Amino acid sequence: MQVFKFGGASVKDANGVKNLANVLQSVGYKNTLVVVSAMGKMTNAFESIINNYFNNKTELQSSIQDVKKFHNEIILDLFENEHHPIFNKLISIFEEFESFLKRNKSPDYNFVYDQTIGYGELISTTIISAYLNEIGIKNHWLDVRECIKTDDYYRRANVNWEKTQTQIKLQLKTNVLNITQGFLGSDSNNFTTTLGREGSDYTAAIFAYCLNADSATIWKDVPGVLNADPRYFENAQLLNKISYHEAIELAFYGASVIHPKTLQPLQQKEIPLYVKSFLKPENSGTMVAKGIALEPNIPCFIVKKNQVLVSLSSLDFSYVVEENISEIFSLLHLYKMKVDVIQNSAISFSVCFEDSYNNLEKLLLHLKAKFRVTFHKKVSLYTVRHYNEQAIKQLEKDKTVILKQLTRETVQIVTK
Repeated sequence: MQVFKFGGASVKDANGVKNLANVLQSVGYKNTLVVVSAMGKMTNAFESIINNYFNNKTELQSSIQDVKKFHNEIILDLFENEHHPIFNKLISIFEEFESFLKRNKSPDYNFVYDQTIGYGELISTTIISAYLNEIGIKNHWLDVRECIKTDDYYRRANVNWEKTQTQIKLQLKTNVLNITQGFLGSDSNNFTTTLGREGSDYTAAIFAYCLNADSATIWKDVPGVLNADPRYFENAQLLNKISYHEAIELAFYGASVIHPKTLQPLQQKEIPLYVKSFLKPENSGTMVAKGIALEPNIPCFIVKKNQVLVSLSSLDFSYVVEENISEIFSLLHLYKMKVDVIQNSAISFSVCFEDSYNNLEKLLLHLKAKFRVTFHKKVSLYTVRHYNEQAIKQLEKDKTVILKQLTRETVQIVTK
């Protein structure tokens, strides 16, 4: 068994869907499960719908119509027969989506988010499955929510591995190509859950682990894993080979090409991960496997924008000790802050984090009760693995450095 994952960029339009079919025909799809994300920027579009649902009802129908129009244009390009069942199927999916918005009584944003955001994946896989069947690539459409079982930590659910393994074996059809959704699962009450943004890579790893797959491949619009994000850094280079350990380090620090949770299940069963280009499927891309050296051995750059840097000191200038640090981390956990850097001295403690749940003001109020607090919003966090002096100078040029931390292999720099 092999597991493929195609992200939104690979199926952003009708030509993308046709190219996905070409990739499958080029590399082969026997004993294959394909995980697919929402098309193009549709996750963002559904987030806009959710925001309008809570905060701007006058724009709600307009944002829904935009999403309908986007998908209708794709199926009109893909299916010559305007009476093809896919047209009614899409109408039915949107009716289900709008019905939820009308009958929902929950004020919980995170719950509503998870019940609605996944329609992007449900629609994309429905279209792709129908198109593949239409051109002779027979496949089985699989509802991932019947396979991946989780707790009810909405927007960042945790997998119940035992139940998931059982369900995958029950639901998968091993004699045909399987098409399923990334990013989604369901809790014990069968409410939809999500695995976190960019969680489709993780979905592929979950299936690979549970199926004891020979390999997992992430198909992207880049040649493979690069040593830097080409949107922010010039002259990014392809990394031909990376060890699990190195890839986990890069993912932990925020390398966007691999989701942080993706690598652990693959490493446990030593399943190699390939990151390849859907534009040039014949190229070898990047291989991530056990115990291989970084090739080539060059600095790797990662940037995370829109971070928050908070610096704390005790009100009476006493030492910041274990009890204080424990309390600070309890508050960071309470307000769901994702910590990326910590630095402390005798009387101060600094932490750089991501405010995904918009709880910063609540956290600051809580901290100000016990500490002297200063903070910077919208800072950038740069991380360099295998740094050298030239790499550090390159990062610091024309920037205001407000925190810097070096270890043997890694330097982290927070800038304004």
